[in-house]
Amino acid sequence: MVTKQAEVLNKSGIHARPASVLVNEAKRFQSRITIQNLNRTNMKSVNAKSMVMVLSLEATQGTNVAISAEGTDEREAVDALIELINNGINE
Repeated sequence: MVTKQAEVLNKSGIHARPASVLVNEAKRFQSRITIQNLNRTNMKSVNAKSMVMVLSLEATQGTNVAISAEGTDEREAVDALIELINNGINE
């Protein structure tokens, strides 16, 4: 399992449009991928391939998130999603 952290840079956070980009990127990989909002206590990791679950994180600008992946392409998956978040999820 590989896990890395990043800070959400988007002014509007991870709302519908960036969540869609993030989910579509996650779906390119075979690994099981999760994302967790580290700023909220008792927040469990959610499936990064589910739009509804990613939106449920309520990740606003400045939110620290952890991306974890487990599987054959776990390192590539985590690196790609972290890079996407670090680049403002194309916004």
